[in-house]
Amino acid sequence: MDTLLLQTPAQLPQHLKALRNHRGLTQARLASRLGIKQARYAFIESHPDTVSTAQLLDVFAALGVDILLRVRANSKTVRGGEDW
Repeated sequence: MDTLLLQTPAQLPQHLKALRNHRGLTQARLASRLGIKQARYAFIESHPDTVSTAQLLDVFAALGVDILLRVRANSKTVRGGEDW
C-alpha cells in the first residue's frame, strides 16, 4: 500500500482501518502507541471527525504515515460545490 486518496470525510474511517491493518496492528496495540485506551481509539477510527487535527496527525504518525497535500490540476471548486 503506497497511496490512499482522501477526498471526502466519509473515506477517513476506512482509510484509518486499512492503514492500521496494513501495519499489522490491532486497535489495542495502536492505542498503546498513542497512550490511550483501545475503546478511545476505536471511537477515533470510526468517528475521526470528532478529534482535533493535532490528534489525527498523532494517529497518522503512530501509523508511520506521511501527509502530502497536492494541488489538483484545473480545480476551481470546493468539494461538492457547497458554499462556505
